[in-house]
Amino acid sequence: MTEVRYRVRPNGPLTGTAVVQGAKNAALPMIAAALLARRGRTVLRNVPAITDVQRAVELASLVGAHVEYHPGDRLLVIDAAEVTSPRLPAHLTQRFRGSVLFLAPVLHRCGEVVFEGAGGCALGTRGLDFHYRGLARLGAHIEEQGTTIQVKGGHLQGAGLYLDTPSHTGTENLIMAAALTPGRTVIENAALEPEVLDVIAMLTAMGARITGAGTGRITVDGVEELRAVEYTVMPDRIDAGVLAMATAITGGAVTLVGGTVLDHFGVAAHKLQQMGVDLVAAGAVTTVSRPADLHPINVITDTHPGFATDLQPPLMALATQASGTSYVRERIHDARYALAAELAKLGADVTVDGEKAVVHGGKPLRGAKVVAQDLRTGIGLVLAGLVADGETIVTNGAMIDRGHADLTSRFTALGADISRDEA
Repeated sequence: MTEVRYRVRPNGPLTGTAVVQGAKNAALPMIAAALLARRGRTVLRNVPAITDVQRAVELASLVGAHVEYHPGDRLLVIDAAEVTSPRLPAHLTQRFRGSVLFLAPVLHRCGEVVFEGAGGCALGTRGLDFHYRGLARLGAHIEEQGTTIQVKGGHLQGAGLYLDTPSHTGTENLIMAAALTPGRTVIENAALEPEVLDVIAMLTAMGARITGAGTGRITVDGVEELRAVEYTVMPDRIDAGVLAMATAITGGAVTLVGGTVLDHFGVAAHKLQQMGVDLVAAGAVTTVSRPADLHPINVITDTHPGFATDLQPPLMALATQASGTSYVRERIHDARYALAAELAKLGADVTVDGEKAVVHGGKPLRGAKVVAQDLRTGIGLVLAGLVADGETIVTNGAMIDRGHADLTSRFTALGADISRDEA
C-alpha cells in the first residue's frame, strides 16, 4: 500500500498570491445532489482536486451515474439518468464520511438505499442518527443488519423535523430528501454554514422550493422533479483559513484570491486579528499579514458563525508561536486533540484536560517524524513544520490529500520548503 509523506523545512516568511480552492464541504453534497436530476447533465465548476472528491465521483459512478471528472480544470460533469443501484459499498463508505450524503438522493432514485460499512450501532452514532431519524420521520423504513443500514422509501410525506445539533451533513441530507417528497417539510435547528447555503442555492437553481436558508428554520415544499444545472462551488473557507494561518505562523504577507473568503470566516477572522494578524478584504481578494509578534488567544469552537472546529488544529499550531498561554476549548468533536501529542514530538508544550487544551507558546520547535492522525491534524503539523528547526516528516499524508488540493505547489509558490513523497 502506498504511503504518502510530506517533508517540511523552515524557509522564512511566506509571500505572494495563493488561490483558494473550491469548498470540499460544498462540493461533496453537490455531487450527491446532482443524482436527483433524472434528465440532463449537471456541470460543477471550481471542484477541488482532492481524494474525497475522487471517492465521491467513484461512488456516483457505482450507483449508475455517468461522470466526467477533469481535475486539472476543476470541472465535473454528471449525467444521472441511469442511476439504478441502491448499494453504497463499504470499501467507499468507510473511506470518506461524505458518503452519507448519498443516502437521500439514492433513496429517491432507487426507492431504497443500502449503506454498508456504517459500523456497529450505526443508528446511535452521533451525526449519522440525524440522517436516519429524519428519513424515518418522512416515512422511510429503516432496517439495521450488522454494519449495514437499509432504507426503503415506502410512502414519503413532508413532516416537521428537528436536529438535536445543527449538523451540516444532516441538514443537507434532509433538505435533499424533502426536495422531492410530497408536502411541506420544516427543519428546525438547521445548520448555518456557508456551504449549506451554497448547496441550497444549487438545489434552488435545480427547481427545489426552499425558504429560510441561514435562519435555522428551513421550509421545503416538495416538487415532482429537479433539473440538471451548471453551478460554481464556493471557495473553501477552511483552506483559506489554513493559508492565512500559514502566513501568520511564518510572519509573511500573502494575498488570497478565489472569492469573498473573509465573509465566510466567522469568528475565526476576529480571533486571528486578536492574535495580531492583519486581514484586509477588497472584493474577492483578502490580504493576510503578520507584522509583529503573535499574541496568545482563547478560543471555543462552535457551529457557524462560531469558530470552525476544522480550523482548531491549525490554530493550535499557530498558538505554539505566540508569546504566552493560549486556551483552546473543543465543543464539536470530542476527539479533536490528536494534534497535541504530535506537536509535543516537535517540542511544543501542549496539555489537554478534558475539553480544554492549554498551549504554552514561545518555545522553539524542532523537526521530527510525526503522524497525520486525521486531515486537520495533518495540516496543523505542516504549519508547525514551516517554523520547526530541521526537517519535519508528516507520515500518513494521504489524510491531508483528502481536503487540500495541490498543497505542495501552492505552498512552494509562496516560498515554503515542502515536498510530497510516495513510498
